[in-house]
Amino acid sequence: MRGADNQSFPVLLKPHHASASVHLPSISVIAQSRTVIALLTIAFIVSCGASAAYSAANDPARPSIIEVLLKWAPLIGAGFLFNIAVSIASMAIGTLTGTLLGLGQISLSPTIAKISWFLTQFFRNSPWLVLLFFAMFLLPFDFKIAGFTIPLPAWFKAIIGLALPVMANVAEIVRGGIKSIPFSQWESAESLAFSRRQILWQIILPQAFKRMIPPWMNLYAILTMATTLISVVGIQDSMTLTKAALVAEGRLDLYLPFYLMLLVMFFAYCYPIARLTQRLERRVAVKF
Repeated sequence: MRGADNQSFPVLLKPHHASASVHLPSISVIAQSRTVIALLTIAFIVSCGASAAYSAANDPARPSIIEVLLKWAPLIGAGFLFNIAVSIASMAIGTLTGTLLGLGQISLSPTIAKISWFLTQFFRNSPWLVLLFFAMFLLPFDFKIAGFTIPLPAWFKAIIGLALPVMANVAEIVRGGIKSIPFSQWESAESLAFSRRQILWQIILPQAFKRMIPPWMNLYAILTMATTLISVVGIQDSMTLTKAALVAEGRLDLYLPFYLMLLVMFFAYCYPIARLTQRLERRVAVKF
């Protein structure tokens, strides 16, 4: 038994931080944000101007670029909201199953640990589009339970297809977060007669949770941008609706403004998440 010093009860003491001040964005971060927004604004204005000049030279009677964008913006915006709904549902399913899979990798049972490791590596190293096709065409269109036929709509199968790689990546986030806690925490808790379950749920996971949040948020941003893959398998999302709008208008000068508008939608949603992720990474970073 060691002496009663600062290392005797590391699991019972709340970590002390030298400063409780809130980390505010640095000047360089603010400058970078303004630069990116300014570049996107300039690109949008230039594309609209170039398209308007092309349209005026070929057919002056055509509606302006802004008028066409405003006409189709509500429909494309509705498709974008569908992409967000798919990303939230896939992230929820992937987080739940991935957490179980990550805990399975640290199980004391060799069978559970090996199966969890295999599933994690298989889905983590498989292309997202291949898994999406796998879910869309190999899952049944419906199934029967107690005489009732329950359909599986295409959008639900797309959510499952995107949840599979998310599950594997969340499993690695959970496993890495738990492994990042020093093993001395386990030893100290065992010396105080804590059971393994108590150590995991009351000591290890509360500390690891803060370290899991930044990569989890980063994964969600990646998933949101990857939801446009569902347009490949026939789901009507923002990408599909943008293509339909361009076909309906039949104007080559609209391609750049329309896709740039869609890009701005995703950027406006994902960029704040990326900045918040970086702030959280700085706050939970381990200082030596």
